[in-house]
Amino acid sequence: MKNLLKNCCVMSVAALLLFPMFAFGQRTVTIKGNVKFIENDFKVGVYRFSGTLKQLLAETTVDPTTHNYTLSVPADKIGEAMVDCGGWQAVNVWLQDEDMDIDFRGVDTAAIKIKNPPFVYIKGGKNNELMNLLNFDAYRNYQSMIVYSQKTYVTKFADEKNQKSLTNALYDFMGDDYDARCRYYVEHYADRPSVMVAIEQLDYEKDKKLIDDALARLATVSPQANELVAQFHKDKVEEKIRIERVKVGAPMPAFECKSPKGKTLRPANFKGKVLVLDFWASWCGPCRQEIPNLKKIYADFKDKGVEFMSVSIDAKRDAWVKAMSEEGMPWHQGWVSDGGKEVMDLYQFSGIPFILIIDKDGRIYRKHVRGDEIRKGVEDVLAGKAPAEEKGTSISMGAMSM
Repeated sequence: MKNLLKNCCVMSVAALLLFPMFAFGQRTVTIKGNVKFIENDFKVGVYRFSGTLKQLLAETTVDPTTHNYTLSVPADKIGEAMVDCGGWQAVNVWLQDEDMDIDFRGVDTAAIKIKNPPFVYIKGGKNNELMNLLNFDAYRNYQSMIVYSQKTYVTKFADEKNQKSLTNALYDFMGDDYDARCRYYVEHYADRPSVMVAIEQLDYEKDKKLIDDALARLATVSPQANELVAQFHKDKVEEKIRIERVKVGAPMPAFECKSPKGKTLRPANFKGKVLVLDFWASWCGPCRQEIPNLKKIYADFKDKGVEFMSVSIDAKRDAWVKAMSEEGMPWHQGWVSDGGKEVMDLYQFSGIPFILIIDKDGRIYRKHVRGDEIRKGVEDVLAGKAPAEEKGTSISMGAMSM
């Protein structure tokens, strides 16, 4: 599983990296249902995403008397989309030729509101039967993550390092378990196009035979499915080229962002110094949990030729400014106005926090670093040690469907 639900948090969608949609002629699907609890002018909408940017496909206001809604959604491009219920709940669906009935709980009526909405079931056809399985696995992983975090937090450990080690081991188990489930779906559900969602969660190089066998079966299902398979192979060729571009030892890709005062910031401006480059967002819990650790490392190395730069991929500038004020990070801050689309493509990440260490020559020294790995990476680059790949954990955009 590519960073899915490893040391992560599944939240109301502020960002989502979905399987691309493909055009096959104009058609629509009907999505209808009931929302138990609503507010005034309560809306249900259907979106598709590119990085953290979302495109509205259809939207309607829930009937204030019956609490029912009906949407006619353009499905000329088949693929994954998200149905959002007033910002309180969301569910990933497969848009193709299946009408759907989806009921939501709606507004949280509890006195203390916690963003942990219940599982949402899709009444549809075979494609969305598989989406229910994938969505439920993601939902249960999130519930497990909450319990693991709570239990390890209150348990007494000899030191914080042991606590983090156990927590990460539990998260790794969750990731491995999700991988196993996705492999099962890929093996047994290749008779429907929505299997592409499960395929996209796996590492193609690691599971190449399994995926290729499934794609070969899927290609025989229909002309539409065959086109999806062809596009997948094309994307993988292009993806390999992009990955080579950001391998350890390669020059860091150039990009620009804006400072809180609107000035242009470029990572290249710090050439000649070691740079800790952090991609984050206000809604990302693990990103904000990493900040105290970054502050300690910054305090220890700020006078030793090391610069820090945090780049927000928040879709809205106000959300970034508010979180930045709350966190009080004493280093360079930047924001990209496209919701992270460009930098996610340039640096080939789909989950945050995504933290890299750049050497004095502007080359990628280490990436996917978290916790103590950041400090060690800074120490190693300053000591002149050879670069090495680091495997870290982050929020997968594709995981954030609840």
